[in-house]
Amino acid sequence: MTEPGTEPGTEPGTERPETAAPAEYSLRFPDSWWHLDLDPNTRDASIRRRIEAQVEKAPQLTREQVDGLIRSTRRIAREAHAKGALRASGMLRILRAGSGPLVLSATTVVLRISVPEEEAEDLADLVMAAGVQLGTDAEGSGLPPGEVEFVELPHVGAAGRISRIEDIDYNGTRVPTAVRHTLVQVPNSHDYLVLASSTPNVDLAEQFYEVFDAIAESLRFGDPSDTAAEAADASPMGATEQGK
Repeated sequence: MTEPGTEPGTEPGTERPETAAPAEYSLRFPDSWWHLDLDPNTRDASIRRRIEAQVEKAPQLTREQVDGLIRSTRRIAREAHAKGALRASGMLRILRAGSGPLVLSATTVVLRISVPEEEAEDLADLVMAAGVQLGTDAEGSGLPPGEVEFVELPHVGAAGRISRIEDIDYNGTRVPTAVRHTLVQVPNSHDYLVLASSTPNVDLAEQFYEVFDAIAESLRFGDPSDTAAEAADASPMGATEQGK
């Protein structure tokens, strides 16, 4: 008979050690996506080289358009670094269209935020609060109010999903941008991992949402040692400060 306050396999009077939060996470991105350099010492040159390499085969872009892509990507990297992002990844593809080149682009920024213990907000609290805020922000803006939902991710369980159209400043011009954030609680902690994905291609928002969802569905915590390929995608999951 098990003594009250103990579990099978433990000695009476001893407590089961707490399980630590995972130190790593992994995500799988499409092959066409690339890692954005967030280091302030190297990111400007790195981003310029990457984008110019991407547009080499698209001579239909003007120099002004290429410079605009470089500036907007640098802004994303700069803001991601300022928020303490764990990583940022993006894609850029240029298609020929009848009226001129069609530029397809998207980014996903991974953030770790901490909810103060005294607030003890769970996933439902956070997502519902975000839904209320979405409705408030949309009033008088002319933009749709956005949507919040709860989903199950294959490897990590419950997640919150927030989707909306935002007006984002791209080099002094306000551009409607499709945004989808996925929130997942880090096991055994008060922290959340946020996958903040966005694209200025609002007309293709639903197609890009499918890509963002596929990235989120690949999320795993801990050391993904099942296969060498998964282990290679593991990244340290250092804590960041909310609002940093």
